[in-house]
Amino acid sequence: MSQKKLDNLGVSAFCESMAMMAQSGIQTDEAISLLQSSHGSASGPLENALHGMKESVDSGEPLSAAMEKSGIFPDYAVRMIKAGETSGHLENILFRLSRYYADQKTISDKLRNAVTYPAAMLVLIIVVLAVMLTMVLPSFTEVYDAMSGSLAASSYRYIRWAYVFCWIALGVMVILAVALFVGLLLWKKGKRGPVEKILWKIPITAKILESMGMFRFTGALATFLASGRMQDEAVLDSIPMTDCAPVEEKLKKVARSMEEGHSISQAAFDEELFEPLYGRMLLAGERSGNLEGVLGKLTEHLEENCKDLVDRLVSVVDPLLSGVLMVTVGLSLLSVMLPLIGMMSSVG
Repeated sequence: MSQKKLDNLGVSAFCESMAMMAQSGIQTDEAISLLQSSHGSASGPLENALHGMKESVDSGEPLSAAMEKSGIFPDYAVRMIKAGETSGHLENILFRLSRYYADQKTISDKLRNAVTYPAAMLVLIIVVLAVMLTMVLPSFTEVYDAMSGSLAASSYRYIRWAYVFCWIALGVMVILAVALFVGLLLWKKGKRGPVEKILWKIPITAKILESMGMFRFTGALATFLASGRMQDEAVLDSIPMTDCAPVEEKLKKVARSMEEGHSISQAAFDEELFEPLYGRMLLAGERSGNLEGVLGKLTEHLEENCKDLVDRLVSVVDPLLSGVLMVTVGLSLLSVMLPLIGMMSSVG
């Protein structure tokens, strides 16, 4: 059994393929055989697991059990497919899961790009400052060492300021780079608590985390409801999917309100889970019997909101880091060039 997990794009492609074959009337065992033959001799998590999945299905086990045994699929996908098999909505669930993981892939790529660019800029700034401190400023120091008089003495004062400014900027950049590296390392290892506490204190990153948590919740809720789950069960099963503690707390309040007899839309509206406009849309959707459709629209809105917030973050960080680089280098060079300009003027 493969231990390497299938990525979001792989899960999306698998679910879409299975859904289209189910839609065409192809049985699960035959669909897995077709997937095996289409992948040929390729090697990867899915290709390595398809043989074992085929054996499990041939022995009478459902698709969800075969997926769980393979160990390459996310727990959420396995649980949703199991719910779809139980309720008879497997084809619909597979299509929904395909869209859900495709959206997750898009947002993950956006976040990766949002982190990669600042990291590259920090490295560039550190390299430039290191060059300034080890090559540029020492070169000017040697020039002024060869001079004498009051003009050369005043030049040292400017160079000292340049050294101090570069060292301070370098120290700050190194601290930021180390913090970013440690944060990414903790995040990948699943120790997100300390990182999230810091991110929740920054307004724009807090909005991104909240929007992502709500996106996961609405996507999961719509899928659970499509599988035939009751509203209260669907909400409780969807809460762990948010992967965001503050959002989970808000959703638990909604769940408690539902226990008191309120519908999901009313509880969400009362607890201000969504913006007022979308809260009213949810109420109208439930009253008209189109709750799943409204949840689908909300999921799309939250996905776009996540992308917009990430783009906004990049648009803030990009000029900020570029400005730090230009100001640092510019002031340092100005500090060492001013005495030289003065000397040239006095000679002229």
